[in-house]
Amino acid sequence: MPVQLSAPNPSQIFPIPGVNIGIAQAGVKRPGKDDLTIFLLDEGVSIGGVFTKNRFKAAPVQICESILNAVTPCVRALVINTGNANAGTGESGKAHAQMVCKATADLLSLEADQVLPFSTGVIMEPLPFQKIINALPTAIKNATSDAWTKAAYSIMTTDTVAKAFSKKVTLSGEEVTITGIAKGAGMIHPNMATMLGFLATDACISAELLKPLALELANLSFNRITVDGDTSTNDSFLIMATHKASNPMITHWGNDDAQRLLDALKEVSKLLAQAIVRDAEGATKFITLHIQGGQTLEECKKVALAIAHSPLVKTAFFASDPNLGRILAAVGYSGIEDLDQSKIELYLDNVHVATKGSRCMDYREEEGQRVMKQEEILVTVGLGRGDCSDTFWTCDLSHEYVSINADYRS
Repeated sequence: MPVQLSAPNPSQIFPIPGVNIGIAQAGVKRPGKDDLTIFLLDEGVSIGGVFTKNRFKAAPVQICESILNAVTPCVRALVINTGNANAGTGESGKAHAQMVCKATADLLSLEADQVLPFSTGVIMEPLPFQKIINALPTAIKNATSDAWTKAAYSIMTTDTVAKAFSKKVTLSGEEVTITGIAKGAGMIHPNMATMLGFLATDACISAELLKPLALELANLSFNRITVDGDTSTNDSFLIMATHKASNPMITHWGNDDAQRLLDALKEVSKLLAQAIVRDAEGATKFITLHIQGGQTLEECKKVALAIAHSPLVKTAFFASDPNLGRILAAVGYSGIEDLDQSKIELYLDNVHVATKGSRCMDYREEEGQRVMKQEEILVTVGLGRGDCSDTFWTCDLSHEYVSINADYRS
């Protein structure tokens, strides 16, 4: 069961003018399940994207990066299939993805490089491209502006809850809308966190800002989550600006309007990223790791990931066992060569567990266990080295995680 995460209310997930979404059943995932999603974008939509840093990139990721690196990309459609990652498929995988793009473009009177492909599912299986191509007319025919929630369900794999959030914000008296969906529950690790994320706004934002904006949003959200330390071959995050709102064009982030919009985009991105952790495979605890007192953000990140990736720490959280020396051990092997253990502070929520590198005189194990039994837990580590701080989100490691991944292809 997801941790403090409910299914999205369709009435609270707002359409974005300039974006229509169609859903179909291609039979890639399994019979009777929606597994093909197509985004139809009006002319003039600006797009920025960031993708996995896994060197074994899936075929659709390679194609998306190539298209978006063009001088003036003019993307008019996104095609997303679940059930097959089209990764580890070599040149034939790229050819199959390109055939899907070409078929989509032909149906929409577009060029093939105006279509971005996305895939998620099992790795090293040939893409059943003909099934996808056969279902494209149905997906296009079904396209409506209010299908964001349906799309959030259609792109799911091992997710148990769809992930969708919207927000409205006023810029110079004009209302703009932000809506985003994401999928992901396992194989989640920064760079990017198997996830797909799609965020759109009707705000007028200069096209030159979209690519760096996508990276900034990802760094504050999807690159701040980890479930199991595995970086997927297919991770992709896209932001789209349709320019349909009447706000003054945002050309830089230095004024009040721009900051309000940026804050709202960050909020929706963080909600989507946190939802992935809340719905992590087998998770029973949602854990916030706040690392403070670092000399640099990079060493704060090292400490957070050492804690978040420790099987001993994660299983202790699952068992509600305050075996908190495991956290201190993870801090110690995080890779900070000149770390002074006598300056380390550790808190579970407001319970002071360790000070100056050793157990607090007032700490009582029953207090630690009380916090460990909670569904949401804040872990604060003070390094005593400087003024930098950073926050990551992770989860526990349960029996169910092993079962899900052992049976994934069964």
